[in-house]
Amino acid sequence: MEKVLVTGITGYIGQHCAAELLRQGYEVVGTIRSRSKGQATKSDISKVAPINKLSFAVADLRSDKGWTEAVSGCTFVLHIASPFVLAEPEDENDLIAPAVEGTHRVIAAAQLAGVKRLVLTSSTFAIIAGKETGTYSPSDWSDTNANIGAYAKSKTLAERAAWEAARLGTMELTVINPGAVFGPSLGAELDGQSVTMMTKMIAGKMPMLPDMAMGMVDVRDVAKLHVAAMTAEGAAGKRFIACTAKPVEMTTVAQVLREAGYKKVPSIKAPTFMLKFIGKFDPEAKGMLPFIGRKASYENSATFDILKWKPTPMATSFIEMAASIAK
Repeated sequence: MEKVLVTGITGYIGQHCAAELLRQGYEVVGTIRSRSKGQATKSDISKVAPINKLSFAVADLRSDKGWTEAVSGCTFVLHIASPFVLAEPEDENDLIAPAVEGTHRVIAAAQLAGVKRLVLTSSTFAIIAGKETGTYSPSDWSDTNANIGAYAKSKTLAERAAWEAARLGTMELTVINPGAVFGPSLGAELDGQSVTMMTKMIAGKMPMLPDMAMGMVDVRDVAKLHVAAMTAEGAAGKRFIACTAKPVEMTTVAQVLREAGYKKVPSIKAPTFMLKFIGKFDPEAKGMLPFIGRKASYENSATFDILKWKPTPMATSFIEMAASIAK
């Protein structure tokens, strides 16, 4: 089987993507920022997949060093690395610069190495941010001139940069746009925004629920869709929305968890005025504000038709994610 480079292999989605590739027989090279990250990542992935074809290369999105070596001999690239931090940074470029510049570095190295297809992890935030409640498709783009927050802006600009860079070469590009990602974490380090949110919910550290409704998806489905997108006929040059067609309320997530025995999960929805006040001094609350009260739906039929998606029930994702955190 071919060799695949996976950027961001130490992260929540990256570990699941690597595991899916390894289960399907691919050779996997994962980028890590330091050798010290390798052993823990290998141990995490070994829980669910064989690791005899797993290796690592040191490369950082903020540096040119190491990318040529990392992508050498690879047929495909899954470019997953990009921070998901809902908390609003003091300087938006702390998120935007590594996302955009890193995308340019990875694509340039992949094109030089003769990679056949690169699959980029974007986000539904690159589709709906700055928009009103409505139904959106892969042809829609977020409004970067609106107050959409640093994360949504970074994902939008990074994806646009990828499409522009891909037009300069012969390498194929496919983009996966996940919604809010849930499901069990493989890593001992509970990273990822949704993992952090779930941790707070079941530990009783979230007194009220934000008035948010999002398209949602299981992390294992995200991994399967990435792997399918590498080779699926008709996938090149397309964006694929990976989430429920209808938004799922945070109150629904909370209800499923309480019924599963997590009694500390809140049941009260926070008033918007309170979140606005808290957002003045809490970066995470401030990062939620552009999405409070908005309920986007999605036209995701291409994901089913071309990538043959069979979604995991979200209630299963919530319960298994909580169980993995509780361990």
